[in-house]
Amino acid sequence: MNGLPQVELGMAFSPCPNDTFIFHAMVNGRINNATFKFTAFIADVEELNKRAFLETYPLSKLSFYAYLLLKERYELLDAGAALGNGCGPILVAKKPLKSINDATIAVPGPHTTAFLLFRLWQGQCKNIIFTPFNDILPGIASGKYDAGLIIHEGRFVYPSYDCIEIIDLGNWWESETGLPIPLGCIALHRNMIQYKEVIEEMIRESIGYAKKNPVDTYRFIKKHAQEMDDSVIASHISLYVNKFSLSLGKEGAKAVKTLEDKAKRLGLI
Repeated sequence: MNGLPQVELGMAFSPCPNDTFIFHAMVNGRINNATFKFTAFIADVEELNKRAFLETYPLSKLSFYAYLLLKERYELLDAGAALGNGCGPILVAKKPLKSINDATIAVPGPHTTAFLLFRLWQGQCKNIIFTPFNDILPGIASGKYDAGLIIHEGRFVYPSYDCIEIIDLGNWWESETGLPIPLGCIALHRNMIQYKEVIEEMIRESIGYAKKNPVDTYRFIKKHAQEMDDSVIASHISLYVNKFSLSLGKEGAKAVKTLEDKAKRLGLI
């Protein structure tokens, strides 16, 4: 450690398999780290969004919508993002909807990218209920909600709740823009900006460790996963951990800028 004390760094990420896959090595001392002493906080992404508005954690997973609202306070990292093709939120219901505007629709949070995409597609909807993402499918199944906007591993399991797809907003976005859908990102508080490149490289090293050490990594993933089925976990990681997780690149950066521009035009940012 070259005689220098480690910097204490609070980091927040979700229990979803893609996040625990990416961050396992970082928070559990599996990679060389002479710079930071990490304190991990794991919670649903909308809870992370809320805490970012309070500036609770210097390093945090955020919905891209929340990040765009917090750009003056947080810097987007080039590594760790959830962005890709065929991976967007899906509006589901038990039966076709007569009127989307009149339906009671469960949404996983006001600052989620899922809600932003819904607004870009639909505009206003008068019966939106914000609820934790893991309560949405059970709520539709019980009749509490007419429909719901599902994210994360929900896209793999909604048929088991006797739900049908109303619209895949990821596919809608891709057909509208020709770009991958930016869902979630890793953001660093601007008062820690001097550590940006170091942290980006650590994230890439952590992903590399996870790929080379699946058994060790899987134990951490399984401990936090909402859906415990092994095939669901594997499908989730395969879909959401991809080339954009290593670097947004020009295509990823263009997708984020396009999302921001569209949101601004509707006055959502």
